[in-house]
Amino acid sequence: MLQNWYKKHLGIDVQAWGGTSFKWTDSDGKPFAGTTAWMIGNGDNFAPSESGFMVNYRVDNLNEILDSLRTEGCNVLEKTDESEFGKFGWVIDPEGNKVELWEPPSGD
Repeated sequence: MLQNWYKKHLGIDVQAWGGTSFKWTDSDGKPFAGTTAWMIGNGDNFAPSESGFMVNYRVDNLNEILDSLRTEGCNVLEKTDESEFGKFGWVIDPEGNKVELWEPPSGD
């Protein structure tokens, strides 16, 4: 069920073995260096989730994705952040894990 949620709502191509591999490409499909961050900690930053980790996914249009997730009935947190590091928003998956969505600043 959780695999289906990530595939349906975030477009992550979860494979039969239970995971996926992220290949960073530009809008033309050409590979370039990039990072997907997995954060493990004491949980303070992950509230309201009780998990000791959070996954951060890079997105192209944060507001559009958050609106779509709300329309799809997902548990989107109302708070968003914007700084020199980009825009951040969060959704809680069906198992209560907090997922961070990050739109980097223009040019990154």
